[in-house]
Amino acid sequence: MKPVVAIVGRPNAGKSTLFNRITRTKDALVDNFPGITRDRHYGSCTWNDIEFSVIDTGGFSSGDDDDFSSLSREQVHLAISDADALILLLDGKYGVSPFDSELIGIIREMTCPVFYAVNKIDGYEKEDNINEFYSLGIDTIYPVSAEHGYGVPDFLDSLVSALPASPSTTEDDEAIKIAIIGRPNVGKSSLINRILGENRVIVSDIPGTTRDSIDTTCEINGRKYLLIDTAGIRRKKQVFDKIEKISIIKALKSIERCDIALILIDAHEGITDQDVKIAGYAFERGCGCIFLLNKWDLVEKDHNTLKRYIEKLRMEAKFLSFTPVLALSALTGQRVPKIFDLINTVYEQFTTRISTGPLNKIFERATAKTEPSLHNGRRIKFFYATQISEKPPTFISFVNTPDGIHFSYQRYLINQIRLATGLNQTPVRLFFRKRHEASNRVSQKKQFIPKSRKKRNRSR
Repeated sequence: MKPVVAIVGRPNAGKSTLFNRITRTKDALVDNFPGITRDRHYGSCTWNDIEFSVIDTGGFSSGDDDDFSSLSREQVHLAISDADALILLLDGKYGVSPFDSELIGIIREMTCPVFYAVNKIDGYEKEDNINEFYSLGIDTIYPVSAEHGYGVPDFLDSLVSALPASPSTTEDDEAIKIAIIGRPNVGKSSLINRILGENRVIVSDIPGTTRDSIDTTCEINGRKYLLIDTAGIRRKKQVFDKIEKISIIKALKSIERCDIALILIDAHEGITDQDVKIAGYAFERGCGCIFLLNKWDLVEKDHNTLKRYIEKLRMEAKFLSFTPVLALSALTGQRVPKIFDLINTVYEQFTTRISTGPLNKIFERATAKTEPSLHNGRRIKFFYATQISEKPPTFISFVNTPDGIHFSYQRYLINQIRLATGLNQTPVRLFFRKRHEASNRVSQKKQFIPKSRKKRNRSR
């Protein structure tokens, strides 16, 4: 395991900005409004060839500032307990705060190294602003500017020199990336916590609790997974807040980088148009999908309830007719372990590669069984097909007139691929590319020259 460094401090001290500076990313949400960060946000960093993990935390404040202050404080305590080193970030613009003294009292009970950095010191002429922080009983203070980078390299030199050595490890298997997506308040964070068996992310009845996309790694039955908790995606016309807009953009980007999207639906409220629209985002990005009907414990059921839900889902989201459906309860844990059986099955199909020979036999049988229609009086000819990528399985078929292939025939060919290969729970993409028959004959003549002609050419 890499050493873990936690950044703590009062609200709006610049922790997320420092996190982005250290990790050289823009993963953490940054805004002048305090309280943007609520959950623990993990990132990776390398400095002086030393790798370590960084935790961005919410602002440490009193428990009655807002509905999430006490929950954020709990996340700060968890980050402190997990850390091999701590960074207490102080606000050089506004000076000493009572929260700083309280945090120092908590930190001093820890045995790990603690680094005190005063942020918003943009240059040498502002270093006098750090003097008042010595009243907190601190011996060494590092003046830094998280926004402009002033003092950060020297600070990181001191930080990594105090980190414990970590054994060099090589990851044999890449973790399967899983994004949990859905409308606000459908239970995404509750499902993450249920899977991990801890309060990894903040859970609240208030919609919009999760703002950032929170990555968490776990290992289940010897297989590694990266769980991505995302913000709830509402309709565009209902979104006015700047932070919520950014949160939704980050949620959509999480769909782009995941292998499999778990589309959570509130079964108690029923299937909505927004659920189908979110499923459409995942379909457009080509990731594997699994529908999860959450809060199943609250649904009044009979023997056909699940069947009716699935039929409605298939009707509303016809483009994801291949997607498996699982009813569960994140609150009680009902059927939650079965998620990973489905994930493994979908991922295996999602990464399948079919060799060119068997693939062309599938096309030969399919086109012989049902010939394509004429286009401008000409018969459409299929020359050969090949798989160009996986995640998802993507194929190209070379034909004489690709524009003449109706989408229904394209769908027919995809279904024939599914039937022949067993790819019944993953997206399958099929594209057509033009290949001229004349150029094909010329290339064949150049390639297949009779031996007698070759001898005559040599004698000349």
